[in-house]
Amino acid sequence: MADLVILGVIAAIVLLYAVDRAVQARIRARRLRSMSQRLAAVAVRAEEQQARREAADAASAELTSVMPAINLRLPAKLPGQPADGDAPHD
Repeated sequence: MADLVILGVIAAIVLLYAVDRAVQARIRARRLRSMSQRLAAVAVRAEEQQARREAADAASAELTSVMPAINLRLPAKLPGQPADGDAPHD
């Protein structure tokens, strides 16, 4: 009789361990699925952002090809003016 009780306790322990492992596996799978979905959403957003940047770069390049002077910088001082920006005194 004591042998059956010991065997029952051992079987219960093994069963509880198996149930615990199954529950942990389900939790891990749910967590991985959630992380995978978030990662996919971030990847889509990054691709859209990259596409917008490339489109803006292409538009800028097209505008510059039409208006090449857009990239020219103004001179630091105009001819006939001193470097401090005051009008020349005649």
